[in-house]
Amino acid sequence: MAVLFALPLKIYAQDATPPPAATAPTVIKGVITDAKTKETLPAVTVTFVGTTIGVSADANGNYTLKGTGPYTQVKFSFIGYKSVYVTVTPGQELVKNIVMGEDTHLLNEVVIKSGKKVRYRNKDNPAVELIRKVIEHKKQNRLESYDYAEYHQYEKMIFALSNLSDKFRDKKMFKNYQFLFREQDSTQIGGKTLLPLYMEEKLSHNFFRKQPYTKKQFIEANKQVKYDESFVDNQGLTAYFNRMYQDIDIYDNNVSLLGNQLLSPIADAAPSVYKFFITDTLKDVSPNLIELSFTPRSTTDLLFEGKIYITMDGNYVVERAALSVNKNINLNFVRQMQAVLAFDKNTDGRYHLSQSDLKIDFGLSKNKGGGILGERVVMLSDFATNVPRPAKTYEGPAEVIAPTAADRGDDYWNKNRPDTLKASEASIYKDIDSLQTIPSFKRTMDIVTLVLAGYKNYGPFEVGPVNTFYNFNPIEGFRLRLGGRTTTTLSKRYYFETYGAYGFKDEKFKYFLSGTYSLNNKSIYSFPQSYLRASYQKDTQIPGQELQFVQEDNFLLSFKRGYNDILTYNNIFRLDYVHEFLNHFSYKFELKNWKQNPAGPDVGGALYYQNTVNGQPNNINWLTTTELSTELRYAPHEKFYQGKLYRTPIPDKYPIFTLRYQQGIKVLGGDYHYENFTGNISKRFYLSQLGFADVSTEGGYVVGKLPFPLLDIHHANQTYALQLQSYNLMNFLEFVSDHYAAINIDQNFNGYFFNKIPLLKKLKWREVVSYKVLWGGLRAENNPANDPSLIQFPERNGHPFVYTLNNGPYQEGSIGIANIFKILRIDYVERFSYLDHPDTSKHGIRFFVVLQF
Repeated sequence: MAVLFALPLKIYAQDATPPPAATAPTVIKGVITDAKTKETLPAVTVTFVGTTIGVSADANGNYTLKGTGPYTQVKFSFIGYKSVYVTVTPGQELVKNIVMGEDTHLLNEVVIKSGKKVRYRNKDNPAVELIRKVIEHKKQNRLESYDYAEYHQYEKMIFALSNLSDKFRDKKMFKNYQFLFREQDSTQIGGKTLLPLYMEEKLSHNFFRKQPYTKKQFIEANKQVKYDESFVDNQGLTAYFNRMYQDIDIYDNNVSLLGNQLLSPIADAAPSVYKFFITDTLKDVSPNLIELSFTPRSTTDLLFEGKIYITMDGNYVVERAALSVNKNINLNFVRQMQAVLAFDKNTDGRYHLSQSDLKIDFGLSKNKGGGILGERVVMLSDFATNVPRPAKTYEGPAEVIAPTAADRGDDYWNKNRPDTLKASEASIYKDIDSLQTIPSFKRTMDIVTLVLAGYKNYGPFEVGPVNTFYNFNPIEGFRLRLGGRTTTTLSKRYYFETYGAYGFKDEKFKYFLSGTYSLNNKSIYSFPQSYLRASYQKDTQIPGQELQFVQEDNFLLSFKRGYNDILTYNNIFRLDYVHEFLNHFSYKFELKNWKQNPAGPDVGGALYYQNTVNGQPNNINWLTTTELSTELRYAPHEKFYQGKLYRTPIPDKYPIFTLRYQQGIKVLGGDYHYENFTGNISKRFYLSQLGFADVSTEGGYVVGKLPFPLLDIHHANQTYALQLQSYNLMNFLEFVSDHYAAINIDQNFNGYFFNKIPLLKKLKWREVVSYKVLWGGLRAENNPANDPSLIQFPERNGHPFVYTLNNGPYQEGSIGIANIFKILRIDYVERFSYLDHPDTSKHGIRFFVVLQF
């Protein structure tokens, strides 16, 4: 559908002529509230009808409009609400509280009255000409146009179970929890009945400097619902929510939302992916505004729809915006989304964001059933420009939290909070604290922790993880394992972890013991870490297997393709010192004594260590090394959620740098002297409508003459699960190198192509493509073919299964479909090189379970 506009743009910039002045001022003031929620409405525009005289309501909905003239009518207008008109008497003062009702009519398209449908075109379209003017003026209208800027900011974030039925609320299991439920108007996002789960508030002082570019936030107060740390990582929960609900900067080409990037309606490329329509003009405000509605050309693409209001004073500034998403968008679990942005005028005539309100209702079903409602409100005040601060103000990390931020009491918040909490919000902190004292809630959280994290809590000690209690392999046969660790209930400074395992085929016991001392009196699972740990492990390992966020003893990893008979028995003593800093730089020092014994034919394995001495074969039962290592890591702006086992990263655009140095020394039984240098850089690249690419590069170099088990054994994966950082068609121990370089690219198109195919777009599948290439090799001194005294490459059935990369790079790639049932990714993987190796899989299907929006 489309509309033709015959009037030129300049007609919308005309101002009405104000009436003659009166002798006494006309004043109207009061408070503006929402008719349904009874809550105050900030940023409402209040004007004398027929003039350019107007004001905006403050953060608490208060307004005062004053003017000298024979004015008889005042108009109240705001995005998404029906305008209200009030009659006034010239020269008199009136106190009038205003109630505004929601305007449910949304104009997505306009049809010419003749009934003819007109094809939408950018050419000669005044709406497109207007948006191009906005794009042309973006640079001068954003915060970065100032040399300096500062403001105070208030943030409020709330999450609640939403769309709950009376039947759900009245269930017997919620008998003790009725005090948690909240009610709102049934037409609001989230439905009538809510059950709050989380709330957080922040007060901060923010600074911006253009040269050198700096954005800094001083958090002066922070208040948060806190759950028992044995169940929830409160710090990680905050990081995760903040990543989902980032600041909306409409002047950026891409707006980050729920870990994705949606193209802004005023992005440089917006006219090519959006349809724009001029749907109203507001001449009774100063400056005049044009209401510009927009909708995606393809409703499944990651784009917004809604309205923006453009000033017609020659600056083409966005004065207000209402953003939503189409119901067909390829965005998981989002039932409704609404973002309202309001901008205030600066003393220099330009505008700055004064308030944003982002609400998202999540659910497994688009139309019914319970879900989760999340809302983030941001209010800016005391905005000042071009006032330089001392240089030290801009130095240091981008976020600084005052030592007393979490200790601010109710009096401080009541005095400094710019808006009074809603009645439904005021008691959330207290209610959640009360909830955690209820025995039935504690039992429920115990069960949830057992299912999701695999641990059963017994106060000072927890048992788990349960998915490692049983697995099997050809060498150990049926393997049982039982273990656990202490909790903060026992001590925050001392931690102990252990497990015991037994293989019924090899009839060997395995075990692990570790003790950790926290140097900063914090849990070793909280950021920033600082601890000293000693551990001893006697267990089996697969050379070259590296798993991400999965325990090696996980039952599902028992199922592997090809031969699974390469194993070593290991005795490993480690002494680690780890220290992290608030800027996400960290270092780690480690002393490691490692004795390894190949699980050879005597126990059903294929791996053996053998060289030639005086012309005779010589079996080597144990290799012993002692190693000192240093690891430096820098992950600027890194966010993660700390689980029971792993830190789960929250992907972002910032790179991660890792540098590792290892030195073998001939002490404590170590037989070799060597040096090993390894470096890694990984980063996510956001590509707007084309999704994102996760790219990692790595290189390593070993100095010294070593047997092949001590060289770099490249990470292979013989499971049927897709491992993003391993080679999914490489066999265990297939390649070793003393120098190598690698590139790994995983491109996610987020449905960009499938969304254009009628038969596929309703499935909301997403395309993925990956490519991995590994260059490497062995120098002559480390190649056993040149030196019989080195451990020779072993053979299976008369054929070697350990190789070098001296004949070119190893390469593999995959194409896949992600977002199947919203959680499953299936890749077809193809191997491109070294296809002549025996027992090689040239192609295969791999599975990956991932939950993303």
